[in-house]
Parts: sequence; C-alpha cells; structure tokens
Amino acid sequence: MNALTLQWQDAGQSKTQQIYEQQSSKNPGTVRIGRDPFRCDIILTHPTVSGLHVEIFFHPQQKRFYIRNVRESNPPQIDGKSLIQGEMLLNEGSIIYLGQQQLQVTAIAINSIASTILFPPQQPPAQTGFHHHKKSLPTQPKPVYGLQCSRCHKVSPPENLQVGCPWCGTSLAAAVSVLVAPKN
Repeated sequence: MNALTLQWQDAGQSKTQQIYEQQSSKNPGTVRIGRDPFRCDIILTHPTVSGLHVEIFFHPQQKRFYIRNVRESNPPQIDGKSLIQGEMLLNEGSIIYLGQQQLQVTAIAINSIASTILFPPQQPPAQTGFHHHKKSLPTQPKPVYGLQCSRCHKVSPPENLQVGCPWCGTSLAAAVSVLVAPKN
C-alpha cells in the first residue's frame, strides 16, 4: 500500500501520522489538514493554521503524493516555495509550513510490487525435419488473463493496469492476475 509519513511538533509533543492512498477521510480521495476537527482528518492546534488549510492525496497514474492548497489567503510553503493555487509534488524530506506550523515528510512508501501480468503460453514453433504426420486436434480457446480489483473483485483486462478499475476506480497496480476460463 502506498503511504506517506508526516511528522511535526504540537504543544511540545512529537506527532507522526501516516497517510495512505485510499483511507477513509472527510473528503474521499484526500486527507485534509487544518485546525477544524469537523472538516479535517489531521488536526493542528497552532493559531496560524487555517481551519481547512491543505489536502494531501495520492495520484494513481503518476504514483506520487501531492499537496493541494485550499486556502488562498494563507498559502502553505513547501520546500521554501509558496503554493498559492493548485498542487505540488511531495518528496521524502519535504518541509511544509502551514502558517508557522512546520510539518516534515519523513517517509514515502510506494508499492514496489509490480503487478505480474501473465500471458497464456505460446505454442512452440513447429519442428522441421519430421516426416510423420500427426492428427490435427481440435483447437481449444486459449485462457485469458485479467486483473482482479482488490476492492470490488471484478476482473478487467491487463490493458486497464494504468487506468484503474473501470467499475470502482481503484488502482490495479497491486491487483492479482487471474485466469479467466474461456467460453466454449
């Protein structure tokens, strides 16, 4: 599972929070950070932090974590650059300032287990030099391989690996390759 680890000091205590690619949150698909406990998933107490300050999310096609500013009048600073609008890539070691509150990205774990897409075995090339004839057997349809979604368990073709599950949108990067029996 893809995860980003944030660390910061709050009221003299060291805090650490992991953010996962698909975790339940107040705004599905993102993790919201700010002072307001009704709108945010990570609550900061420093008075210079906005009620709802930023969102952190995982981009499944780019396989990277990004931060999005949702408070233009109090823009965050990421690695010394103000993020007035839009999104910015987060890297391991990135320093984020929300007002005067400093957070640091201490680790990023991107699922490095590549999906193994299996293809049906190919027929061996015809041997030459044999003079006897074999009976030709009726051909059976070849099995088809697909990717089974970890969330909805539906199977889609390997071409959807980069796109994601067409039914629920879940990334297929860690999907299990399954054999789909051919229809006769």
